[in-house]
Amino acid sequence: MIEIDGAIGYGQVLRTAIALSALMLRPIRIFNIRKGRPKPGLMAQHLTGVKIAGEFCNADIKGLQLGSTEVEFIPKSFAVSDKKIDIGTAGQISLLLQTLTPLLIFSKKPVNLEIVGGTAGLGAPTIQYIKHVTFPLLTKLGVKMPEIEIDREGFYPKGGGRIKIKFQPVEKLNAIEIMEQGEIKSIKGLSICGKLPEKIAERQADAARKKLLDHGFEADIEHFSVNTLSPGTSITLWAECQNTILGADKIGKRGMPAEKIGQMAAMELIKSIQSGAGLDKFMADQIIPFLALADGRSKIKVEEITKHCRTNMVVTEQILGVKFDVKDKIISVNGLSIRF
Repeated sequence: MIEIDGAIGYGQVLRTAIALSALMLRPIRIFNIRKGRPKPGLMAQHLTGVKIAGEFCNADIKGLQLGSTEVEFIPKSFAVSDKKIDIGTAGQISLLLQTLTPLLIFSKKPVNLEIVGGTAGLGAPTIQYIKHVTFPLLTKLGVKMPEIEIDREGFYPKGGGRIKIKFQPVEKLNAIEIMEQGEIKSIKGLSICGKLPEKIAERQADAARKKLLDHGFEADIEHFSVNTLSPGTSITLWAECQNTILGADKIGKRGMPAEKIGQMAAMELIKSIQSGAGLDKFMADQIIPFLALADGRSKIKVEEITKHCRTNMVVTEQILGVKFDVKDKIISVNGLSIRF
């Protein structure tokens, strides 16, 4: 059984470890889960991720309860199926998808999920980032673009967002090399407010657009208001480049003007563009497990090697036995050429 110290990277350790354990049918024990957090142990979205991944591989699981700081996960047989999933809180759908996507793409047949939870929250990419940045980039490895329908947005604390997503299976993933951005083709965005006047989403979008224009970038940013259980705002921006897609997102904060949120998101995207790197700092950690599973040697240049990125490399190395080479902000790895 592979022993993994969850203290090295909070919830990211759990998500990556469970995904790869379920996919490869390798038993693991994770301890010190989210050690150092204000509320250590499993939160709702972590609990749901472990539970559903366990159902997808007929796993025996110990420690599956809220607040648990240790989980033993023993997968037996890999079989993914359609599911309706309710996280039960504003736990982030995007983080749940980080756990489940490696399993869903290697299913033997198309898989349909309906997931209820949060679509924009602290410490997680918005569902718009997942739809417009994460999955389009994964298609470069051969992942088939999932069909994503966002039925309802969900903000903290009540959540209640709902998405429907359909995955198509792949036989294997291809190695990639993303070092340069190439020419910027367009910059787009979505500014959303829930249970608030649409003017707030408009101000948020206008501020982001102006900040981008001040730095020489034109952007097409849509704005709209939707009916949600809890009030909230989010803005997601993405730059479609010749070789890649760069993204940034922010969520509204009580007492902070919408203009400030829009400006912050814009500056984050501008920083990613100015870095010259092929992947933004958020995508850098998300892509790590897929590179290790791919056929051949992959090489990427990232904006920043974050703690989440280092965590994903450490956990992926432990479970898959690969070795990531890191030099400055360039990451390379020989993938295992996993086939199903």
